[in-house]
Amino acid sequence: MFVINDMNSANYGACPECDLLINLAQPIIGDKVHCPRCGFLLAHPRKKSIEHTFSLSIAGLILFFPANLLPMMGIEVMGESTNGVLFSGVMALFNKNMWPVAIIVFLASILFPLVHILLSLLISGHLYFNRSNRYLTCWMRWMQHLDEWVMLEVYMLGIIVACVKLMALAQVEFGWGLYAFIALLIITGMLTSKLDNELFWRRIGQLNKEHNN
Repeated sequence: MFVINDMNSANYGACPECDLLINLAQPIIGDKVHCPRCGFLLAHPRKKSIEHTFSLSIAGLILFFPANLLPMMGIEVMGESTNGVLFSGVMALFNKNMWPVAIIVFLASILFPLVHILLSLLISGHLYFNRSNRYLTCWMRWMQHLDEWVMLEVYMLGIIVACVKLMALAQVEFGWGLYAFIALLIITGMLTSKLDNELFWRRIGQLNKEHNN
């Protein structure tokens, strides 16, 4: 399990939340290890995390482009129809001089999810093929920071609310972009749940050590 404040061990580390020094033994797959002081989840090994993360990152990257480029829905009012893509919402906010909100929506729903998928693909790809890279540590840190800014769920909630309101006023048809966006939302959720941070950091440390030797 773990030993608290065991300064004679070379495997101790600090809890990210409360800085408690803990000597953490390697848990088995499926176990969850929490900090005894604050309850923070320290380790939760996943089965074949690198392989799953690599394959899900590829799937997410493939789905990202149809989700952003294909029409999400079509609206027909009095014989006139218009199609909307994901980026059209950002442009509508800009046109209404709501540029701070438009920038946040663009970053949280388009740019940050794309960067997050690319980083997870780069990191898991290097670990899968046992390729060292001096930027692996930096990529991993950036990916963890972006976890708090990827808000596809919030954007999806906005789409649902808009659809409910528009259905009472006009004829709404769903496009392939919406289906791709829903699939992308599922993939990103699975990507977060399958990624084993402790395993990734340990493998990055091993690759860096082998490269330095």
